[in-house]
Amino acid sequence: MKGPHNIWRLIRTGATFQRTGAMGVVLDALDAPPQLRLAARIIGFPFAWLGKKGDPDLPPVTRAITALGPAYIKFGQILSTRPDVVGAELADQLQYLQDKLPPFPTDVARKMIEEELGRPVDEMFTEFSEPVAAASIAQVHRARLAVDGSEVAVKVLRPKIERAFRTDLDAFHFSAAVIEFLLPQTRRLRPQDVVAHFESVVMGELDLRLESASASEFAENTQGDEGFVVPQVRWGHSGKTVMTLGWGEGIPANKLDDIRASGLDMDRLGERVLQLFLSHALRDGLFHGDMHQGNLKFAPNGDIIALDFGIMGRIDEYTRRVYAEILYGFIMRDYTRVAEVHFEAGYVPADRDVEEFARALRAVGEPIFGMDATQISMGRLLNYLFEVTEKFGMETRTELILLQRTMVVVEGVARSLNPHINIWQVAKPVVESYITNSIGPKALLTDLAKTARVLARFGPRLPALAEAALIAQSMPEPEPDRARPLRAMAYVALGGGLSLAAVWISTLL
Repeated sequence: MKGPHNIWRLIRTGATFQRTGAMGVVLDALDAPPQLRLAARIIGFPFAWLGKKGDPDLPPVTRAITALGPAYIKFGQILSTRPDVVGAELADQLQYLQDKLPPFPTDVARKMIEEELGRPVDEMFTEFSEPVAAASIAQVHRARLAVDGSEVAVKVLRPKIERAFRTDLDAFHFSAAVIEFLLPQTRRLRPQDVVAHFESVVMGELDLRLESASASEFAENTQGDEGFVVPQVRWGHSGKTVMTLGWGEGIPANKLDDIRASGLDMDRLGERVLQLFLSHALRDGLFHGDMHQGNLKFAPNGDIIALDFGIMGRIDEYTRRVYAEILYGFIMRDYTRVAEVHFEAGYVPADRDVEEFARALRAVGEPIFGMDATQISMGRLLNYLFEVTEKFGMETRTELILLQRTMVVVEGVARSLNPHINIWQVAKPVVESYITNSIGPKALLTDLAKTARVLARFGPRLPALAEAALIAQSMPEPEPDRARPLRAMAYVALGGGLSLAAVWISTLL
C-alpha cells in the first residue's frame, strides 16, 4: 500500500506547491529544464485545487511547507543548511521558515510525561505552566521541580509525531527517487542521500534521550568557556518523549530593543557569539547546528545561554584541521595554500589543476577583501566557494556544509548585534590559536602519543595478524598476484617497526 500512498502524497505536495506559487521557485532552484517546467505547469495546474492554501502572508515556499505540516517544516529547516542543493537564495528563505504551530493541550502533555516517567506530574513538579513555545516536533512548558525548587524547561514531543514523520519519510524517499529519475543533473547533489541525512537527524530528534546526551556532552565541552551557559540536563526527569533542562533566564537574541535597553554590550556579544561557535567547532568538533536567534538568550550578567540541542554538528579531528587551514588561508589571502588543502584532503579530484583552482579561489577572495569591513561577509564567501568547487567537481560533504551554513547563521546573529563587526578580524585569533595547538609541533607530539597508545594496545595481536596475513597469501588464487606476498611482508615489517616505535615513543612520553 505504500506505493499508491506515496504517489498520492507526491500529488498532494505538488498541488500545494502549485497552488501557493512555490513550484516555480523550486524549479528555478533546481535549474529544471524547460520541458520539465512545461510538464509541471500542464500537470500541476488541473490538480492545484487539491493543494492546501497555506498562509498568504508568507513567501511561496515557506507558505507551502508550513501548510503541509510538521515533517515538511523540519525538512525545510534541514534544507536551509544545504545551499549546495537548493541554492543560496532559497536557503535564505528557508532559514526563516516559521516553526510555530498551535500547541497541543496541556493535559495531553501531562499524560505523556506521566506515561514516560512513571510518576504523577504533581509529584514531580510544584508548578507546571501552559506551553511557552510550540514547534514542529515538540513544545516546551515552564515548571518547578519538587525535589529542589529549581526552575526548569520541560520539552514534550507531540503525540504520535514519530508515526506521522515515518509516513512522510516514505514519501520523501519516493520523491527523491522520482527527482533523480526526472532530473539526472540533480544526481550530483544526491537527493536520496539528502533525505537519508534528514531521516537520521529527525529520528535523533524524536528520541529526546539523544538530545539530552548531546546537551550533556556540549555542557561538558564548554564548561570552561567564560560567559557561555548550557542548561543542565535533569536526567531523573527525562526520557524518550520528555526532556527536562534547567531554565535559562534571559533576553531572547531576537529582541534587539530589549537587549539594547538592558545596557548589555551588544558589540561584545556579537564578537563572543562568533568566537564561541568557531571555538566549539574547531576545538571540540561538536557544535550547535541550529544557532539562530531563537535558540540564544542573553542573561542580565551578559552570559550567552544556548537552547535546543536537537541539531548538533560533529566533525572529526582531520576535517577540523582541513577547515581551519582553509579559513586561515583565506584570512591570510594565501590562495595557493587553500587550493593545496582542498587537493590534499581529496575534496577536489586529483586530475584538476592546482594553480587553476588557486586562481579561481583568488577571484572569490579578493573582491571580498576589497570591501569595507562592514561588508565583509563570510556567507558571501561561502556562497562563492560553493560555485567554484562545483565547477571543479568537488563532491558534497554534509558535515562540512552544515558547519559552513551554521557559520553563516551565526554571522547573521553577530551582525544583528553589531552591524559594524569585521567577521574576519574577530575570527582570526580563534583560528590562529587552533592552528598553533593542532597543526604545529605540539600537535605532532600529541599525534605520536596517540599513535603509541593505539599500537601498544594492539601490540600483542600483531604476531597473530601477521600470521593470518601470511596464511591468506598461501591460499590458491585464480590469477595469482605476485605483489600480494610482498605487500604482506611489508605489512608485517611495518607492523613490527611501528611496534618498536610505539615502545620508544612511550619511553619518551
